[in-house]
Amino acid sequence: MAEQANKKEQTLVIIKPDGVQRGLIGEVIKRYERAGLKLIGIKMVVPTPEFVEKHYTLDPTWRERNGRKTIEAYKAKGLTPPSEDPLAVNAITLGKLKKYLSSGPVVPMIWQGMHAVAIVRKITGGTEPLTSDVGTIRGDFTIDSYEVADIDNRSTRNIVHSSGSPAEANDEVSLWFKPEELINYRLVNEEILYDVNLDGILE
Repeated sequence: MAEQANKKEQTLVIIKPDGVQRGLIGEVIKRYERAGLKLIGIKMVVPTPEFVEKHYTLDPTWRERNGRKTIEAYKAKGLTPPSEDPLAVNAITLGKLKKYLSSGPVVPMIWQGMHAVAIVRKITGGTEPLTSDVGTIRGDFTIDSYEVADIDNRSTRNIVHSSGSPAEANDEVSLWFKPEELINYRLVNEEILYDVNLDGILE
């Protein structure tokens, strides 16, 4: 049963306003499709700042974890963080994220397949485009960096959001989509990806 469930793992991807404005919707979709994942839900919305805050704070520990991570990142670069209080630092970060993601239309999508969360994260690349690998979405299609984003006092424009873990994905999928918005259907290539013996190929 666990094996079957794993083959139907779901994850959330959001093409952010910069990805939409740069005409990268089709390119992003193509990358995940090519890997063998199945698109089971998609729409275009303009999220409110309040909804964006709800998205990022689904995990009650996120505020403090994000604040600590940001403080450590400042210090690793030899810079002084804006505060030593993780919650105060996170408030700044969250304010930038709310402004960024509510600035225009976004395209939330649900992708399904074996190891969907990990596969999407691999294809998407690291959070910072500057250091993201060539061949990933963020590494190939944008040139932004933490440094420039800090100078401009804004969020890093990295095209897409993807769920960080299966547990996070479950929460995010439920937030962004109603059950009736997800389509359960079969793709022909699932026979190649999941059938144990590759039965039925030869006539």
